Order: sequence, then structure tokens, then C-alpha cells
Amino acid sequence: MRNGFAWALLAWAAIMAVTSPAAAQPREVTPLFTSNEPIRLSIRTDLRQATRSDDATPATLTIEGAALETHQIELTPRGVSRRRRDICTFPPLRINLPARPEAGLLQGQRRIKLVTHCQERASHQQYLLLEYAAYRLYNAITPRSFNVRLAQIDYYDGDATEPDVSRYGFLIEDVDDAAERNGLFEVEASGFSPSQLSAADTARVTLFQYMIGNLDWAVEAGPAGEDCCHNTRPIGASGDAASNLVPMPYDFDFSGLVSAPYAEPPAQLRVSNVRTRVFRGFCSHNNETRAAAAEFLAARSRLEAVLASIPDLTDRTRSRVTAYLGEFFDDISAPAAVQENLLDECLA
Repeated sequence: MRNGFAWALLAWAAIMAVTSPAAAQPREVTPLFTSNEPIRLSIRTDLRQATRSDDATPATLTIEGAALETHQIELTPRGVSRRRRDICTFPPLRINLPARPEAGLLQGQRRIKLVTHCQERASHQQYLLLEYAAYRLYNAITPRSFNVRLAQIDYYDGDATEPDVSRYGFLIEDVDDAAERNGLFEVEASGFSPSQLSAADTARVTLFQYMIGNLDWAVEAGPAGEDCCHNTRPIGASGDAASNLVPMPYDFDFSGLVSAPYAEPPAQLRVSNVRTRVFRGFCSHNNETRAAAAEFLAARSRLEAVLASIPDLTDRTRSRVTAYLGEFFDDISAPAAVQENLLDECLA
């Protein structure tokens, strides 16, 4: 019965995929994101200014390897919660290049988000690696997702001969590049209704967020003063598309998978712990949610392989997240489980 359910849903998923936005002329992946092999970087700058000032700080970025690659860049802090000093002593950064390099690993790049280690304690390396893993997990489900590249980074303060700190970080693909890779365009608008979203793609997003235990997102609107949407970016068939929009999720540090010490669930949901899963899919997408459940079930071994490939997770961390992922698969293991855990909780 269970296999029949999965195969039926996979067939439905194939049908629904046809209704998703069609790729026009997909572009190749930019060189930075053609591989999942970690890279080694060094950043030399005024670290105090780069991590505390709202202004751009000049810096030098060097990519180490067989062919040394050096770029003059500017760094600016970014984010919301992780810019608070009581949460992160080292905030996420945005890398800005004066022009798009025509060759090398950064060919075609102009601005890149860098997720940093937040705190210097070893435990925060685990949180960073798990957030990186979340991006990779969604990459394993769909190419309509942000590519990421893990990096070991040496941060040099001024003219110092030794790094001030060496930690993992990861780079996130720019939304324009992610859209063009899929033959689509970034859509800069807000206030969408569920009917304007690609049902199949939105069902994948909501099920993925349920899988990683993330409640810090929205596909319809963002916080006051921000473009749509909260921790998702829409892409579509044109820059002004108003239908069949594909939401792409990002920022997973508040998820139960990561379980960062500062993460708190939204007050309005009355959930006491970020590890508690709450399904927030739309009732109008229930058929697509059933199809997405089949896709995720079929991808289980692939998703588990992604977790196994993440370097330098401790045995304790790896065991915890493997068990957490296993609980998700229990929740979608049969039609009755999908109905009880997902569809009965959908948003009207």
C-alpha cells in the first residue's frame, strides 16, 4: 500500500511539474557554484569597522589554490537578528565587487552574501554547517533554490601576519544568477495571494520548511518596509510576472534543524521550541502537497547522503539531525500520516 501511494504521488508530481513556470533559456551555473568542494579564502580588512559599521569597508579577498586569485572588494554587515551584538559578535557580510570579474572563480559575480560564524565558540561552527546543510538539502529537491559554497576563511585584521580568526563560512548565490540559471527572472513585488504562486513549487517550499522545522518565513508578504517576502524571494517568467511565481527560500538559522541558541519561534504560533514542526502550507495546494510528499520520500536516500557529506559535523550533531530528519519521514510515511500531519493543518 505504501509503495503504491508513493508511486501514485510521483506520477502526480510529474504532472504538476509540467504546470510550473517553463524555463526559457537557462544559463550555466557561475563558476563559484559549479562544485560543492569547500574552498579556502582569506579576507584582509579593518575587522572592527567591517563588522560594526553600516558603511562599506574596503577589503582584499584572496582565493587560495593552484591559481591564486585576489580581488579588491567592499564588505558591509547584513541581516537583522544576527547584526545584534548580543547574538553575534561577527555578523553576516555582503561582498561587493567593483565590477564583474571576467575570469576566475568569481567570474560574473558582483555581490555575494557571506554567512559567517556568528560567535567564535566551536558550537557555532556546528550551527553554521547545519544552515549550510539546509541549503544543500533543498538543492537536492529542486534546482529552483539558492546554490551555496562552503569556505574555510582566514580573517586578517589590517596588516597582521597571522589571521585574527579562521572559521567556516559559506557563500550564497545571488538571486539574479539563481533565476537566470533556471531560465527565469527575479520578481520585485510584494503582497502575493496563493493563487499567484506556482502551486507545485510552493508546496515543495512549505514541505521543506516543515522538514527542517522552520517557521521564520512567508511566501506572500514580508515585514513592513521590506519587499516580498520574508526569507523567500520570488522568481517568474518575467521581471513583472504576477502569476505562477516560484518562491525560493533562504535564511534557515531559526530552524529546528539548526537549533541556534538565539532562535525563537514566532510568538503568534504559540510554539515553545523551534524544533516543533508546524505545517504552513495552503489548503488550495493540498494535491500538490501530496505530490511533494512523494518527491521527498523518493529523495530520502539522497537527502541523507547530503547530511552525510557535510564536513566536520560532530558525531553528536550528525546523530541529532539524522534523527530529526527521520521524524519528518515518519510524518509523511503513509497517506493517513500526510493527511493528519500536513493536510489537516493547512492554511485556508
